[in-house]
Amino acid sequence: MKLIESVPNFSEGRREEVVRQIIEQAQKYERVKILDWSMDFDHNRSVVTLVGEPEEIENAIFDMVKKATELIDLRSHSGEHPRMGATDVIPFIPVMNTTMEECIELSKRVGERIGKELNIPVYLYEKSATSTDRENLAKIRKGEFEGFFEKIKDPKWKPDFGPNQVHPSAGVVAVGAREYLIAFNVNLGTNDIKIADKIAKAVRHISGGFRYVKAIGIELKEKGIVQVSMNLTNYKKSPIFRVFETIKREAQRYGVPVLNSEIIGMIPLKAAIETMKWYLQLDDFDEERVIENKILNTFFE
Repeated sequence: MKLIESVPNFSEGRREEVVRQIIEQAQKYERVKILDWSMDFDHNRSVVTLVGEPEEIENAIFDMVKKATELIDLRSHSGEHPRMGATDVIPFIPVMNTTMEECIELSKRVGERIGKELNIPVYLYEKSATSTDRENLAKIRKGEFEGFFEKIKDPKWKPDFGPNQVHPSAGVVAVGAREYLIAFNVNLGTNDIKIADKIAKAVRHISGGFRYVKAIGIELKEKGIVQVSMNLTNYKKSPIFRVFETIKREAQRYGVPVLNSEIIGMIPLKAAIETMKWYLQLDDFDEERVIENKILNTFFE
């Protein structure tokens, strides 16, 4: 069995009925399973994690994008998380008996179909990128939906697939193949966005922080606090515990407590184990000593 994971992000986190209609498109496929989905009101964004066989996950993703295009209008959308499309980003990750090259080819097929059938400009990113300027999702997304109407006129930003003009309500979308990514947020006991911005700057790679961390400061107006919102693009080389400890130390500089943290979507077991090993100072612990993991390995050898 070949299995590929996809984690599409949709620009809707306040209307549950809309998100459920999008998810239902994937539930039509027998060999596609929804592993997790979440909504965030302040970010106004939903993240869905699904896994399936290549052909079926390809069709499921396209159907989800089509439904999102029908139901989400960015002209009336607002939220703290940067966004450029109703379906903002679609990553594909190799899971079982698949390679990164297969995920790259899958991303190109899905991207071409979205461009042709839905008339949405598509940008290939990460491992699928057609130029170094398009490897980093943040570079593609810069300017967001509102700024893309001018940005797309620049020959440098001609889409990889689809029309050379922004879809009036669905914007543009990034599609690509990548490794596992951990969406990790830390909430601070203050409403001062400048502090969140300074801490984000301290940990993100582009401003001198950790090599595999992308971070921004975000206001959570409903909660009256701010957040350091991050993507850890290689948890093995920029581990969760190291990033978290740095944020705690930076927060102390400004007399601000860390209230809590959150993980959006799912994470690899190894990332959780490495975090536990660090905090508990375990020297000889590994995945084989997780009972559920041992049972699965025993039954499916």
